[in-house]
Amino acid sequence: MPMASPIKYPPAEEGSDVLLRLREDYEQAVLDLFDTDEEARGVRPALKVVGHTSNFLDNLRLPVHRWFRYSAGFSAEWVKWLLAERKGRELRVLDPFVGSGTTCLACDEMGVESYGLEAHPFVHRVASAKLSYTSDAERLLAKAESAFRFAREAQAANDYPDLIQKCFGPETLDFLDRFRQAVEKEQDGTREAELLWVALVSALRVASEAGTAPWQYVLPGRRKTSPPSPEAALHKAIQMIAADIRFMARRAKPLAKLRIDDARKCATVPDVWATLVITSPPYANNYDYADATRLEMVFMGEIRGWGDLQDTVRKHLVRACSQHVPPKSVNLDEVLASPELAPIRNEIVPVCRELSSIRLERGGKKTYNNMIACYFLDLAQTWQALRRVCASPCDVCFVIGDSAPYGVYVPVVAWFGKLARAAGFESWTFTKLRDRNIKWKNRKHRVPLCEGHLWVHG
Repeated sequence: MPMASPIKYPPAEEGSDVLLRLREDYEQAVLDLFDTDEEARGVRPALKVVGHTSNFLDNLRLPVHRWFRYSAGFSAEWVKWLLAERKGRELRVLDPFVGSGTTCLACDEMGVESYGLEAHPFVHRVASAKLSYTSDAERLLAKAESAFRFAREAQAANDYPDLIQKCFGPETLDFLDRFRQAVEKEQDGTREAELLWVALVSALRVASEAGTAPWQYVLPGRRKTSPPSPEAALHKAIQMIAADIRFMARRAKPLAKLRIDDARKCATVPDVWATLVITSPPYANNYDYADATRLEMVFMGEIRGWGDLQDTVRKHLVRACSQHVPPKSVNLDEVLASPELAPIRNEIVPVCRELSSIRLERGGKKTYNNMIACYFLDLAQTWQALRRVCASPCDVCFVIGDSAPYGVYVPVVAWFGKLARAAGFESWTFTKLRDRNIKWKNRKHRVPLCEGHLWVHG
């Protein structure tokens, strides 16, 4: 197989030499491993890497990051660029909303200590599996072969809830269930067993006959024309993981500490530890992160359906979705009177009052009034926790966007800045990356929004 053609990167901007060196290093490393490894060629990642971005889609081209597509996140190459730009400084990085592990993986590649906190139990396990990249590829392949042998002989149970029955045909579900049994049988506490688990959960949507929306929800009413067989999807996932851990063995040092923890407390992080925080908290846009992994959690038997998400997942998360705060679940006046909201109380109270009135006129009657109040209370507590665990000086970068539920504008960035200063940080600035909600067709409101980097210093 011939060597890949050289990449044509966009023209370098002034001061972008760090980014270009990272791109060149990545390109050469991919070519060195994947073009000389016969088994790895079929799962070689695309070489195009984009650096200055907050888009997780770029990670789908990167080894390890591509194992599981989570609905939130940002570019690992951007994180590495931030770290390279600060070379020579004392770096200890914290991501209190680490999701599927992007920041920790990037820090390991750059030889920087990091803490990653994630409150979603399933997503935490995905991140933990990704950070098992120090596993032995041959032991993983041997364990996978044992699982395939078991799956070919086992008896399928096939007593899954309706969601699973609608997403998989009988033969596909039969094999996936037998392989699930095999994965459970292989769970012996080793890193290789966790990689086998993540191979299965990453293959589910690939093998599903149902349509999958870009934001991770499943649309059983839409059907794929020719999905791969479940065995083929699993084989490819396992080969990809084996190739990626060989790749990472040459590039990364396992320094990250991953914890299942609440960003509002940061209980597992030592005081005055972090010198740099890189994170993207949930946006106040009513996205239900609990529901984003419902297919996988139902298939793996962790929940039976949507109704189980409240106790299993949502209660652990920042309240950024109206599903967290249904009517009468919170006392809005008491939330707005919380001392943590004092810095923005004069601004947030009229916004929540307006939302309380508007929701009664709307068909869905979504409790955006409760959501906005609880969201900023949760983030106020997060800023206070960050001040405790951050050294002085420290830089904090939030990838964040503003919001307009029911068309009522919520100045997220400005309110975050005020809450951060009230928590003890000194100053903040905002750099806009892109406009949002500017193509009005089929939009629920016409309020222009944006997304960017909120930098807090102190």
